[in-house]
This record gives sequence, C-alpha cells and structure tokens, in this order.
Amino acid sequence: MTRNFNSRILVCSSGLVGTAFILVLSGCSGTSSAASAPQMAPPEVEIVRVEQRDVPIYSQWIGTLDGMVNAAIKAQVTGYLLTQNYTEGSFVKKGQLLFEIDPRPFQAALDQTEGQLSQASGQLAQARAQLVQSQAQVAQARANQHRTQLDVDRYTPLAKQQAITQQDLDNATQNDLSAQAQVEAAIAQVETAKAQIQAAGAAVEAAKAAVDAARVNLGFTRLTSPIDGIAGKAQVQIGNLVSATGGPITTVSTLDPIKAEFTVSEQEYLKFRVHANDLDRLRLELILADGTTYPRSGKFLFADREIDQSTGAILLTGLFPNPGNILRPGQYAKVRAVVGTQENALLVPQRAVTELQGNYQVAVVNNDNRVAIENVKVGDRVGPLWMINEGLKSGQRVIVDGAMKVGPGLQVNPKPFTEKAPAKER
Repeated sequence: MTRNFNSRILVCSSGLVGTAFILVLSGCSGTSSAASAPQMAPPEVEIVRVEQRDVPIYSQWIGTLDGMVNAAIKAQVTGYLLTQNYTEGSFVKKGQLLFEIDPRPFQAALDQTEGQLSQASGQLAQARAQLVQSQAQVAQARANQHRTQLDVDRYTPLAKQQAITQQDLDNATQNDLSAQAQVEAAIAQVETAKAQIQAAGAAVEAAKAAVDAARVNLGFTRLTSPIDGIAGKAQVQIGNLVSATGGPITTVSTLDPIKAEFTVSEQEYLKFRVHANDLDRLRLELILADGTTYPRSGKFLFADREIDQSTGAILLTGLFPNPGNILRPGQYAKVRAVVGTQENALLVPQRAVTELQGNYQVAVVNNDNRVAIENVKVGDRVGPLWMINEGLKSGQRVIVDGAMKVGPGLQVNPKPFTEKAPAKER
C-alpha cells in the first residue's frame, strides 16, 4: 500500500518536471526566434534635386485665326448664275475665273449702245461739215459785202458831183445792205452749226458713257479672284438669280501668312509693353486646339487704335507663316509670348508637389535620408515643372515617386528619378 502511494507521487513529480521542462524549452525557443528575425529595409523612393535657373515669364491669350486678306466675291449686276469654274477649297490665282453670270442681256445692251454711239458720231460729223460750209458762206458773203461797200464808197462822192444819178447810188446802197444781211445770215448759220456740233458732241459723250457702262456690266458677268488664295464654299447654286444687293457668292482668303487676333486687358497691355519693351521684337507661339504647339513662330503685327470701353480690352494681331495652308480662318488657338524673365527660379517636377485643400507640400529627403514634409508656395508652371516661390532651397532632394508610402521622420533609400516610358498600346 505504501509502495503504491510513493509510486504515484513519483509519477506525478516526474510529470510536473516534464511539464516545466517543456515550458522552459518553449520559452527559450521563442526568444531565439525573435532574435533571429530580419529587420525591414527602408523603402525606396525616387528623388530629384531642386533646380535653380532663370525662367522665362509667359503671357497667354485666347485668339482666333483670320486670313491676311479676305476678299468677298459678290455680284455687281443682276443675272442668272451660269457656271462655277473652280473647285471649292482649292487654291486660286489672281484673275482666275470663279463664276460666270449669263452675259447675253449685257452683250445685247452693249451692242445697242454701240449703235447709238455710231449714230451720234455720224450726226456729229454732219454738224461739223455743216459748220465748215457755213463758215465758207460767211467768207463768201463778207467778200460780196466788201465789193458792195466799195461801190457805195465810190458812188457817194460821184452822186454829190452829179456825175452819176441818185438812182445808181441808191442801187449800190441797197446792194450793200443786202450783202450785209447775207453776212449776218451766214454767221447765224455758223452759230447754228456750232450748236448742232455741241449737241452732237454731247450725244456722242453720252453714247460713249453708255458703251463704257455696258462694257463694264458685261465684264461684271465674269467673277474673277482679285487675289491669290484659298476659295471657299459657293454660297449660291448654278441657275440662281444673283444681284448686287445679295451677299457674297464665295470668299477668297490669303492664308500665308495668316493673322492671329487676340484681346488683352488694358492692364495686361501696359505690363506687356513695359516687359516686352519693343513689341516688334516679340516671338509669338501658337498653341492649337489639340494642345500641340505650332512649329513656326510668329511676330507681332499691330495693336488696334483704341481700347474697347465696354470690355476694357484691346485687340492685338500677330502674323504667322502658314506654308501648306494648314491653319485656316476661324480656327481657335492660344497665343503665347515671353514678356519677362524670373531670375534664379526654383523648379521641381509637378508630380513632386501634393495639393491638399489649397495647401501645397513637398516631401524632402535630408542628409540622413529621412523624410521631412515641407509646406511650399507655388508659382507658375514651366512645362512639366512647377516654380516654387517659398519653402525650398536650391539643391534639396525632393521625392518624385514614392511619397505616398513614407511619412515624416521615416528613413528611406533614395534613388535618382527616371522618367518611365508610356506603355505601348496593344
């Protein structure tokens, strides 16, 4: 009995010792695992250094393109449109025939006026011949009157001496009076012939004017381009009646060079003049509706003579070369120009700047590779970069990629930033 009891105590003691041993071993095993676990490496981030350099200051305005010359092709006479002689949207030369109005009524009018001119010219020639004849009759009548005057002068003293009869003197005097009447009649015929010449001359001039007008009207039936340029869409169809009171049939525009018109405020204009100093030396850039920059630079052409009092803005015009006529009137574009220079500007990539409720922050990596979050004041954007007015210094390292996975005071593994190429579409 006593032996069995002691055996039970031994077994129990052995179990307790075994349990304790297992616990000790378990504790030792846990301590060893914790000591041997590896520490996490600092996260990698990509950085760039704050760049400092002079940056051009741009001003940008909304603009509209327009042809250098826009010639409206309108009818000058009333008639039916007979032909269209150009391809819409094509380049046409100066003097090239674009449309033709039915010329038959105008040709008939010209023929009629030319006939009237011929008749008036004939009447003028007849009046001139009559003048010559009348002038000859005046000369003849004056010669006759001269002879009769000599007879009167000769008979008068003879009659006083009673060498001839009084009847002879009276006959000579009567002949002289008759000769004088013939002279006056011939002079009257000359004046009549001159009046006829004047009337015929006026008729001739009127007929010439009518002929010229008829020729001009006939010429107006051919609508030609006054300039070299691009011809637009025809606004009137063949067979329609056109007149001088109607709108343009089409428009031809000179597109090379092409104008860019844009408005700026009065304050901008004054600032623009101060910074640019000489507008004629400005280099203008054109940003098209798709966001691309036109490859050819333009120059300032002129400023409008006045500021619009209703808007407080002034119209400026630039001139851009346009080979190939790529740019077209009415096209939307932005006009940009350098109006100054920001010296020693601090620049960082735009993706390095985080905006939160109107505040801007940049993650900076110090010399110990630890992160500090700096509040900054941003300025203008310069391409993919952002100008920093306050909060950074030149040469500081800022995180461009990986800023979302780090926090203040965290140690990082900085790597130089490399721009990733965009993925190719399959």
